[in-house]
Amino acid sequence: MSGYNSPDINGPAHAGADPEAMLILAERLVESLSFENPALLPQGEIIRTELGHAAQDGLPANRGRIRFALEAIGTGVSAGSGSLALVQEIARALDL
Repeated sequence: MSGYNSPDINGPAHAGADPEAMLILAERLVESLSFENPALLPQGEIIRTELGHAAQDGLPANRGRIRFALEAIGTGVSAGSGSLALVQEIARALDL
């Protein structure tokens, strides 16, 4: 038996996170990116759009698109920035 614990990529839409709270975090991320690093704003919009659709429809968000956008933002912003803190908070809440 393997001790490797792989995450369930087809898990719940928000991994226990409140959809409205996640949308607020995404809004804050987009706002933060607009000041700190406007070049990464499209990735923030992807996250906000995916979480918005999931909250509105009650369906799972596209975790792959969100993960990709979070990684792009995480590598493009400065350490200790507000944007990085929000990226980490969203990733933790979604269990990505």
